[in-house]
Amino acid sequence: MSAVAGSPLPYWRLSGFYFAYFALLGGVAPFLSLYFESLGFEPARIGELVAIPMLMRCIAPNLWGWLGDATGQRLLIVRVGALLTALTFAGIFWRQDYWWLAAIMALHSFFWHAVLPQFEAITLAHLGSQSSRYSQLRLWGSVGFILTVVLLGMLLQREGMGVYPMAMLGIMLLISLCSALVPAPPQQPAAAQEHADGFLRRLWRPGVPAFFLCVALMQLSHGPYYTFLSIHLEALGYGRGLIGALWALGVVAEILLFLVMHRVLGVFSLRALLVASFLIASLRWVLLGTLADHLSVLIFAQILHAATFGAFHVAAIHFVQQRFGERYQGQGQALYATLAGVGGALGALYSGYAWQGVGATLTFGVAALAALAAAVILSLRLREAD
Repeated sequence: MSAVAGSPLPYWRLSGFYFAYFALLGGVAPFLSLYFESLGFEPARIGELVAIPMLMRCIAPNLWGWLGDATGQRLLIVRVGALLTALTFAGIFWRQDYWWLAAIMALHSFFWHAVLPQFEAITLAHLGSQSSRYSQLRLWGSVGFILTVVLLGMLLQREGMGVYPMAMLGIMLLISLCSALVPAPPQQPAAAQEHADGFLRRLWRPGVPAFFLCVALMQLSHGPYYTFLSIHLEALGYGRGLIGALWALGVVAEILLFLVMHRVLGVFSLRALLVASFLIASLRWVLLGTLADHLSVLIFAQILHAATFGAFHVAAIHFVQQRFGERYQGQGQALYATLAGVGGALGALYSGYAWQGVGATLTFGVAALAALAAAVILSLRLREAD
């Protein structure tokens, strides 16, 4: 099936890139903090090191997004960014002291975060009028995440954390390979109105600033989850194999949602999906902070990942597409990534400083309040998105 007239959709090449990209995230989210812990760092230092890539996500996407929109060379940016991600990360094999690791985290993530927003714009350009099929491509990223979580969890259980950097480098090289296989999207002339209605004017349309604020709040609320969930579960007596399976369970739920998301988008407004995802996130953080020692509750909380990440992300991608159009898609997706990075960095920092001082329950409690506040803000300010 053609997404754009005369241009068959390169489904598997686009899907392959998502597979590889989110396979890397599957190695980072559950295990990066465990790797730093294995090197002897305290929770505050772990929180700082995990926050550095998220801080780079506040800087890099806007620079690369502007460059992509200005030059139209989004695919070249993706390919160069993917290759430099791997090359700069390789410095981790030289030293593992705090400041060197901080530099490696900053440098490789500067290029890593150049990649995804530009690739989202490339994918939407390939899809054209069939943008509702986005989730059918994106679900392969979730498959890559799951396989990495499960297989890497088993590998680390058997071999120890010493093999972790080599596994990450291998996945980064796979991202670079997949980016080389993706064809350039068809060129679509932008409407004259898109040029007249500039990026900043689109940014300040009613409801758009509130949306981006809530993007930051959603990622802030994920701070304890991405930074300390694995450590939290190990402290409760769960083994690394089971921890990997629990991470994977959340992504299985996400994949199942992606399979039907095009139908969900036809029934519910973007506003309804966004508000619901925040309310469910608030519930999820309360459960993880208070009842994670009960396996049945933990399983239920992980299933809620379908809403807190899956529904939220797809609705957000469509919101940005609608509000910024083809002409400013790169900068719009980059700003989405940037605000997510701001929230993620703040979430990692606050959870790192709070974890040892106030414990898991209160740290996750702050996350629940952040998600609830975002639900209220969107309910009040995003009526125009219906």
